[in-house]
Amino acid sequence: MLRRFVHSDAFRAPQFAAAALLLVYLLQCAWLVRVQTLPGSAPDSDQALRIYQGYEQWEGGAIAGTPESQRSETAMGVPSSGRTRHLRVRDGYDQDRSPLYYLVSVSPFSVGPGSWLPEAFGPFAVATSYLFFGVMLGASLWYVTRRLYGNAGGYIALALYCFSPAMIVNVGGAQSKGEMGAVWGAFGTIFTAIAVAHTLYAPREVVFWNWRRILLLGLSLALAAGNQFSLGVLTLVILPLMFWVAPVRPGAVLAIWTTALAVGAVLLFAAYFFEPALFWRGMLHARWVDFEPVAFRMYVTYRRALGTIFTGSPALTLALPVALVAYLGWKRTRYFGNTAPLLIAGLVLILALGAPNFPGQGFHLTVLVFLFVFVSGVFADLLETRHRLLVAAGLGGWLSASAIWNLWQLWRA
Repeated sequence: MLRRFVHSDAFRAPQFAAAALLLVYLLQCAWLVRVQTLPGSAPDSDQALRIYQGYEQWEGGAIAGTPESQRSETAMGVPSSGRTRHLRVRDGYDQDRSPLYYLVSVSPFSVGPGSWLPEAFGPFAVATSYLFFGVMLGASLWYVTRRLYGNAGGYIALALYCFSPAMIVNVGGAQSKGEMGAVWGAFGTIFTAIAVAHTLYAPREVVFWNWRRILLLGLSLALAAGNQFSLGVLTLVILPLMFWVAPVRPGAVLAIWTTALAVGAVLLFAAYFFEPALFWRGMLHARWVDFEPVAFRMYVTYRRALGTIFTGSPALTLALPVALVAYLGWKRTRYFGNTAPLLIAGLVLILALGAPNFPGQGFHLTVLVFLFVFVSGVFADLLETRHRLLVAAGLGGWLSASAIWNLWQLWRA
């Protein structure tokens, strides 16, 4: 059996290379956790709040992000939700995130009797769930881009991801707001919707044959919207996207979309521990659309958004303009596999620009991930031209310099 596993088609050199890159990514995140968090020290107030509310709900107490949880914080002396940097509260309800956001923070622990205080959890224990999401997002990114663009595209996207400061800091940073669950959910929502739509060309029963993908799509929607309500807009985005992919079976598309939405809603309901009144009021207080038109007339909005994106991945500063020029000037690159991630990145960027007061980086991180896909697709196409040696040399130097710079910055941290 071991011989069959080692020599199987599912585990060869590309998988080993991807696993090695993800291991380097994980080590960078672990290093950042170690250098930014002293042993025995408490997390900042944001992390303390997430841990406390998630712990209390797991233990059968108040549902996180609801008025009862706010009263519990006051009684225990926890920093008030209204004063923390990552929460917007109305009538005691978290407007931006569901209880799932809080439950994720303590889900890796086997919580037993004792104090809830953050000192009880070590720095690596606090970061466990975010490390998991970071690695899984990187693995998903590699899998999707390799299927779309071949090994070259997969390596380019994964290298951009693994040495992106934003993707490392959001997982291992002491001030991390825990956005990776939302980003993984957004990524999974788009590409699972595309994958399930592609299967509709096969002459089989739509719902029963695709039940695994439908469940995965519902889970992705719940992760995205549960960790950031405003990413729930993706439920509306994937419907025309699925019609675009599979126009031949609109009825089946609608059936899959409706079923996935129902699965996502049930999972969100479960995050409220099946409390119908709290779930209903939480949905009513949620900021599903966080849009301020006046922000589009302010120069500082564009500077801050673009600055955040390029600071999050300096390698994109050079790669994205080249990819855009190639995409606009070369017809061969303008196909669905390149166009879809670019359109999604543009849409989420508009949402980020229109929500300048959102206390998180969920939009910006999502833009980065889809830009990684777009850039890897265009450069994979360039590697198939007669100038492939020049492109390969430029790619090698650029990605190597990006990796060395990132490792140097971590070493100095």
